[in-house]
Amino acid sequence: MDPMIRPVVLAGGSGTRLWPLSREDFPKQFLKLVTEKTMIQDTMLRLDGLNHDCNSLPPIVICNEEHRFLISEQLKEINRSPDVTILEPIGKNTAPALTLGALWSVEHDKDSILLALPADQYLGQPEVFYEVVKEAQSLANEGYFITFGVPPLLPETGFGYIKTEPMSGNFNNGQINVMRVAKFVEKPDLLTAKKYLDSGEYLWNSGMFMMKASIWLDLVREFCPDISETCIKAYDKGSIDGNFFRPDKTTFMDCPSDSIDYAVAENIDVDRGNPCPLVFEYRSDWSDLGTWTAIADKLSSDIKNNVIKGDVLTEDVSNSIVISDGRLLAAVGLDNVVIVETPDAILVTSKEKINDVGKLVLKMRASGRTEHANNLKVHRPWGTYEILDKGTGFQVKHLRIHPGQSISLQRHKHRAEHWVVVKGKAKVVCGKETYELSENQSAYVPQGVKHRLFNPGLEVLEIVEVQSGEMIDEEDIERFEDSYGRI
Repeated sequence: MDPMIRPVVLAGGSGTRLWPLSREDFPKQFLKLVTEKTMIQDTMLRLDGLNHDCNSLPPIVICNEEHRFLISEQLKEINRSPDVTILEPIGKNTAPALTLGALWSVEHDKDSILLALPADQYLGQPEVFYEVVKEAQSLANEGYFITFGVPPLLPETGFGYIKTEPMSGNFNNGQINVMRVAKFVEKPDLLTAKKYLDSGEYLWNSGMFMMKASIWLDLVREFCPDISETCIKAYDKGSIDGNFFRPDKTTFMDCPSDSIDYAVAENIDVDRGNPCPLVFEYRSDWSDLGTWTAIADKLSSDIKNNVIKGDVLTEDVSNSIVISDGRLLAAVGLDNVVIVETPDAILVTSKEKINDVGKLVLKMRASGRTEHANNLKVHRPWGTYEILDKGTGFQVKHLRIHPGQSISLQRHKHRAEHWVVVKGKAKVVCGKETYELSENQSAYVPQGVKHRLFNPGLEVLEIVEVQSGEMIDEEDIERFEDSYGRI
C-alpha cells in the first residue's frame, strides 16, 4: 500500500496583481472571487474528495503569522480543521514553507507523500484533480518528483512554463499523459509565450507538486543548503501553541527567500535517476486567478462582454471589467478596461496592462504609502473594525465584535476613546468598574485607563468608537490580558 498523502496548503501569498481588493493584510486566498466561498475554503473543501479517493491525511496549512486568525475563522466557518497550521514569522516564498511542512511530516508521519497545493487556485472539475493525484501517488512513492502541467490555451505571460519531452516506459494509462520535464522556464515575454504555444511542447506550470517528504528534504539540502539548514534550526527551536506551530522567529528571519520552482525544480538534472522530474498533464478547468482578467473568465458577462459586479452603472461600455466594493461606480464610453473600486482606492487600467498591477504595488510600498498593505476594514480575532473618518488628533471606527468574543484588556498612553453601542449589548470594563450597555448607550474611556469590551450576546455587537488624543496609532496599545495569545 502506498504511503498516505499529506496535503500541504500553501497560504502565504500576497496576490499583488489583484490590488486593490487583495492587500497584504487580506490577500486573495481569503477573498470570495468566483464562488460563494473564499479561495482557501474552496481548497480545503476540495480535499474531502481527495481523502475519499486517495486515502490522505489531514492537511498542513502554512501561512503568515499575521493571518493566523483569518485562517482559523474561515476554516471554522466550513467546519474544517488542519492537522496543524504552521505560522511563518515572515514570508519567505514557497520553498522554505514546503520545507517546514516536510519536517512536520517526517516527524509525525515518518515519510508521507507531500502534495503541495497553493491556497488560491481555481479547479473547476475536482474529479479530474482526484484522478490525476491518484495516478501520481504510486510514482511519487517510487521517488519521482512530480508536478502538474496545464495545456496552455493562450500565450499567457503571467505563468511559468514546463518544457516537456516524451516519457519512455509504461507510465501512461491512456487517460492521463505523463511526460518527462525537459526544463522549467520563467514567465516569458509575449513573443516567447507565442512560440511556446505554437510548439506544442510546453505546459503551464500549475504550481502543484508531489513527492515524498524525505525526497523534498534531500533535494532542498542538495540545491539550497542555506534554506535547509535554517529551516531545520527554526523548526527544532519551534513551539506548539494549540493548533499552531511557530518556527523560531529569530532563526527563520535569516532564511533565504525562494520558490519551489527556482530553488529546486529548475535545478534537478533531468537525466538523473530518481527523483527524475515528471509532469502529469492536467486537462481540466484550472486557473491561478492571478489577474482581474483571469477572474472575469470565470464570471458571467453581459451582452457587451462586460463583467459587472457590485453597485455599477454603465453606458456605452464594452469588453470591460467593472467592480465596485461599495460606492456607486459609473462608467461611460469605455472599451477593454478594468476598473475596481474599494473604499480607499480605485484601480483603472487597460486589459493589456493588467499584469503590471504588481509593479504599481511595488511603487506604493517604496513610496511609504500603506494602501498596498491595509484595507480600511481590518480583521481581528474578535471581529473587524473599519475606519470611517480620521484627521489630526481623532479617528472614528466601526467595530463589529462576534458573539462571545472580546478585545484585550488594554490601555493607551496617548488617546482616549468614546464607545457608542449601535447594535447588540456590550459588557464594559473601565478601570475598576464593570457594567453593561444597550443600544444608544455610551461609555468614555480616559487616556491611560485599563479597559476591555465584551460581547456577551448572541448577535454581532456593533460599536462606533471615537478616538481622540495627541497620537492615534495602532502601536499605542499596551495589552495586559488577551484571549488570543497576542503580546
